[in-house]
Amino acid sequence: MTRVLDSALDPAIAARLKRDADGLVCAVAQQRGTGEVLMVAWMDDEALHRTLTTRRATYWSRSREEYWVKGESSGHAQAVHEVRLDCDGDALVVVVDQTGPACHTGTRTCFDTDVLLPPA
Repeated sequence: MTRVLDSALDPAIAARLKRDADGLVCAVAQQRGTGEVLMVAWMDDEALHRTLTTRRATYWSRSREEYWVKGESSGHAQAVHEVRLDCDGDALVVVVDQTGPACHTGTRTCFDTDVLLPPA
């Protein structure tokens, strides 16, 4: 699947986004209610549009070069409750209810393996 270059994303939202050289914005998936950081992925305008209109987390896979609806093949879906844009317009927080593990390794979160600085 190729990237959609002429997205139906609301132009007012699109104007606020600061994309990287590849046209992507960092998206941090966070568990609703607990604030647990589950994973980081990337969205272009179309992935954000799909996420906002379907409430199903949709990302752009840089490795597969295709749109990816979280859980579509694995069943480990993310039901989106809220999407926030940071003050600089270069990062999103996607507040979700995660079904099953969020990480492709099978763990709950992508951030539970390597603790570089444990809590004091």
